[in-house]
Amino acid sequence: MAAAALDGIKVLDLSRVLAGPWCTQILADLGADVVKIERPGVGDDTRTWGPPFLKDAHGRDTDQATYFTACNRNKRSVTIDMASLEGQALLKKMAAQSDIVVENFKTGGLKQYGLDHESLRAANPRLIYCSVTGFGHDGPHASRAGYDLMIQATSGMMSITGRPDEVPGGGPLRVGVALTDLFTGVYASSAILAALEVRHRTGEGQHIDMALLDVGMAILANQASAFLNTGVAPQRQGNSHPSLAPYQDFHTKDGAMLLAIGNNGQFARFCEAAGHADWASDPRFATNTLRVRHREVLIPQMEAVTRTRTTAEWIALLEDKAVPCGPINDIAQAFEDEQVKARGLAVSMPRQAGDGIDHIVGVASPLRLQGTPPVQRHAPPALGQHTDEVLAELGIDEKQRAALRDAGVV
Repeated sequence: MAAAALDGIKVLDLSRVLAGPWCTQILADLGADVVKIERPGVGDDTRTWGPPFLKDAHGRDTDQATYFTACNRNKRSVTIDMASLEGQALLKKMAAQSDIVVENFKTGGLKQYGLDHESLRAANPRLIYCSVTGFGHDGPHASRAGYDLMIQATSGMMSITGRPDEVPGGGPLRVGVALTDLFTGVYASSAILAALEVRHRTGEGQHIDMALLDVGMAILANQASAFLNTGVAPQRQGNSHPSLAPYQDFHTKDGAMLLAIGNNGQFARFCEAAGHADWASDPRFATNTLRVRHREVLIPQMEAVTRTRTTAEWIALLEDKAVPCGPINDIAQAFEDEQVKARGLAVSMPRQAGDGIDHIVGVASPLRLQGTPPVQRHAPPALGQHTDEVLAELGIDEKQRAALRDAGVV
């Protein structure tokens, strides 16, 4: 197998659920050796977050949730009881040989085990230690547990997601995936790669303090900027855009489509194709700003026209005119899309863990490095699948491993 971007980098993954595991999966996809530590007999919480569950080779449900597989590929699973002295000793030995530790315990939660940053740094000054918490390590809410739904509510994300209160079905909504968890994982991996570069220059590791709240506020992006510079809090407006028009869903003859018109040229070409070139010359719609101000007039006129063709007919009409237009797929339809198939975005990973599951299907890494592409080394692992393998690499012989297992340490 060709060398990957992070070959030789060792990651001790003490995280669970989503934000931390998403970060370490990115590092694993780039070639790092990620060892995921799980509780003996229990494992990561998401192993039981089902239904839905994985199927065995005969198509029957297992007791392993599909959720876990979304963020734990390319990792090796080791079970260690960190509450035991023997388990702490094993983890400290592993940390001393690691480049990176990622954890998402509450502030101060690992200090009692001697697995906090200061304790591990004393033995390994080159260690990059990334903590992921809900609210960060300082401030009045530092001790609070943080979950994505809570952060979406606290950050204001839900206040701009959904339809206005006065519209049927209106009210605040969460985004359909755990957006702040996922973005925290991405930001954390970026911070870790930056810290690796600093270590190349200085020889020193450092502590990274990642907070879901910080990320939740950051990804408000243009909506946060709008408030901070005008003092006016943005409101929910369904699928329309606060600063662009027309940029939303439209009813068609057989369903709906998306138009994402971002400039005057695109709008003019749409109007010409739709048989209403007069819209582009109408002084109310001549610029994007004017279209936003007069959207209550423009959008109903457009929708009266979009209802006259099917979604497929609109896409065929507009695709060679550089007018962004597309269907509103469900996830099954998305994976049937020709471009999704051409990019190989669904990948099947074989697994031989003796649990009846012979393969797991996942989404390919989007990191397309030409010289050092992402790796596909391990399917999401069974609980403790690699315990013997990793402990043997630490110099723990078979007799010692048996004793640890009998004691419930691993």
